[in-house]
Order: sequence, then structure tokens, then C-alpha cells
Amino acid sequence: MFTSQGPSLRELAVQALSSVERGYDLLAPKFDGTPFRTPDRILDSVEETLALHEGSFDAGLDVCCGTGAGLPMLRRLCRGRVTGVDLSAGMLAQAARSLPEGVDLLRADVRALPDTLRDTYDLAVSFGAFGHFLPAERPALFAAVHDALRPGGVFAFPVGAPLPPSSPLWWATAGFDAAMRVRNAVWRPPFVMYYRTFPWGPVRADLRAAGFTVETTSLEHFGYRPDGAPRWRLALARRSAGRPSASG
Repeated sequence: MFTSQGPSLRELAVQALSSVERGYDLLAPKFDGTPFRTPDRILDSVEETLALHEGSFDAGLDVCCGTGAGLPMLRRLCRGRVTGVDLSAGMLAQAARSLPEGVDLLRADVRALPDTLRDTYDLAVSFGAFGHFLPAERPALFAAVHDALRPGGVFAFPVGAPLPPSSPLWWATAGFDAAMRVRNAVWRPPFVMYYRTFPWGPVRADLRAAGFTVETTSLEHFGYRPDGAPRWRLALARRSAGRPSASG
């Protein structure tokens, strides 16, 4: 799963014993040689689906852009400004090495984006980053993205179908999450990365609470499960005119 340009076992161990920010700073030069980079097949399918269902956009934001795998896609979809934002300076430095023309990078905590980004973007996307946010952090994340979008703007991200317990991958992800919980209980600083803390039902509720209307559409290239459900869907969370009040 790792290419010859990927990190060694020792390098991965050092990363895992660091904070999220420091860990990705260390991993950044070899990140694209790991299976953690979003596959081009996902990016291509999302681009095609957005172009088909939404058309083109003015300005775009890549939330937790990492080394910039999604930025060329976003550049093609957007006529105007495109921004990639990430907490890791190392990942942004790697993104800058092959930055498409018309894209700028910003180092920031995506749970508290600068006020200068408010009401700026028509499309926000995110790939493979949600495992770095605990469920209690999702409301702040979604509120920040909501505020960065213009009214009617779309926050889009792929969502995989739940894995059945009979799947070896279900057991692999469950084992990984259990190991991370033990690691974070006995070691500081914590390294937040979980595969099973982003269930679609609670996520959809958090998006709605942040002021989004939410729908999904299938990513056709990945086919369907035996029960007829799509293997992958694209979440389309659209900013409404304003955030609901606390009583709403």
C-alpha cells in the first residue's frame, strides 16, 4: 500500500507519537507516497458529479487541503479565487511545490477560519480529513465552513457506505481506532485520527444545525452494494440564508 517513496515504519511511529500538526509536518514530504492521499478516482468522480449537478462556481475552498491533491480539481471547477487551508505548515509547503495558477494557501485552524474569509466562497470541499475531528468538534468545523460560504454555497465531500461487520476492513478500522484510543489515553500530546467517528446520521444532523440543507447523490463510478445502496455518495450541504437561532 505504501510506495517506495513513502515513509518508513520508524517515521510512521514518530509521527504517531506526535501531535496532529507536528505529525503531518514530519510526514508531509512523503505523504503522497502513502495510501492516505485521496485517490484520483475519488477526486475525478467528485469533480464529474459536481460539474453535472451544480455546474461551475466562482470561488472555491479546500478544507484541510493537505498536500493539495484536490486543488487542481477545484481550480477546474471554479472561475475565480481558490484557497487551500490546512493547519500543517509542512503539508502546505508540499502543496506549494505544484500549486496550480490562481490558487492561494492559508495556514489556519479550520474550526476557526479568519473573518476575512466570511461570505467568500461558492464551493467548499474536503477529502479524508474528518477523522481528525472528534464528534464534539464537528459543530465548530461546520459553522466555520458555513460562514465562509456565500448564501447558496455548497459544502461537498464524499461519504462511503457503512462497512458490514463481516468485512475485514471493518475489523481493521475498529482495531485502529481502539489502538488510537489507548495511545491517546497514555501519551501526550494526543494524535486525533479515527475512522469510525463520522457516521452519516449524526453528521447530517450537525450540518443541519449549522444552517445547511443537506442532500446526497451517488458517485456512480463506484457502483452499488447488493442491497442497492451506493458504495459512495457525495454529500451536498447548501448554506441557507442564515444560521438557525439557538431556539430553532
